[in-house]
Amino acid sequence: MTSKRDILERLNAGEVIVGDGGMVLQLERRGYVKAGHWTPEAAVEHPEAVRQLHREFLRAGADVLQTFSFYCSEDKLELSGNVTNITGAQINEAACDLAREVADEGNALVAGCVSQTPCYLSNRNETEVKSLFKKQMDEFLKKDIDFFIAEFFRYAEEAAWAVQVLKTSGKTVGATLCISPHGDMNGLPPGECAVHLVKAGADIVGVNCHLDPTACIQTVKLMKEGLDKAGLKGHLMIQPLGCQTPECNLTGYISLPEYPFALECRTLTRWDVHKYAREAYDAGIRYIGGCCGFEAYHIRAISEELRAERGFLPPASEKHGLWGAGLELHTKPWVRARAQREYWENLLPASGRPKCPSMATPADE
Repeated sequence: MTSKRDILERLNAGEVIVGDGGMVLQLERRGYVKAGHWTPEAAVEHPEAVRQLHREFLRAGADVLQTFSFYCSEDKLELSGNVTNITGAQINEAACDLAREVADEGNALVAGCVSQTPCYLSNRNETEVKSLFKKQMDEFLKKDIDFFIAEFFRYAEEAAWAVQVLKTSGKTVGATLCISPHGDMNGLPPGECAVHLVKAGADIVGVNCHLDPTACIQTVKLMKEGLDKAGLKGHLMIQPLGCQTPECNLTGYISLPEYPFALECRTLTRWDVHKYAREAYDAGIRYIGGCCGFEAYHIRAISEELRAERGFLPPASEKHGLWGAGLELHTKPWVRARAQREYWENLLPASGRPKCPSMATPADE
């Protein structure tokens, strides 16, 4: 494994950083998160489940483990009604402890994460919104985190407020928006969003969640164009949805009829992720991970695709032959014939659902 160094030092040296996968959706499927408000009280209620998922991502090659603190602002917890006897501080601190415990089993960094707030949508009060971010930041700073990520923001303005607060910590800050190539929910184009974030102090900018790798790569390319045009520098980051969303609509998968309980039919294959990792790398993106729907085998696929650039394979590859090589000893000749890259790269997988359409009409259209 690479030595444990600061995230910026590694990105400045041109290293590939493999992010982790989706926590919230995966833990909902495993019975530890309640769909709807998607709050992370499982960090306190079921730490063994959170720890295990962190461990799976680490074994798959993740260089960064994000704290399981999505939607953990006090206003969101109160609104959800999911938590009555656990505070946001308890969740944030437990999330930090779990991420650090597992990260230290390997060589991973820990990112303290904040996300969008109901407060911003209700009143746009900068002081109130920033106070929520500061409270979370202070809780993270009591623990041994390595850097911050402001993630899953639909509005560049709110993300910039988060960045401004987090930068007061003196730590590196990444910021990702859950936007499409159309821009944020205020209509701000991706390039201008990126400029807004870098001027606020973000060291790493990009997108996460809501849309598939194809759409997210397109959006990050537009962000890079905006930064280049403005003469600004910032490392690029991408953590897309683990589902196919060719509709490429403004609000992403939450407007699809399959959201959130029938998304499995859209799940990316590991070979889709190989393609994604290579395209992201070729686009100049060096922090490459996944969000909702990305499981450990997807993260392993990123690690395997970029093994030459990284110089090693993850521990999980000990149980996985590259490009199906493990099938060479199969008893059936037609399965043995699939032990080659050409087969999997060119496969057009069937859905097994003859009455289902290939695309849907999003509710936001």
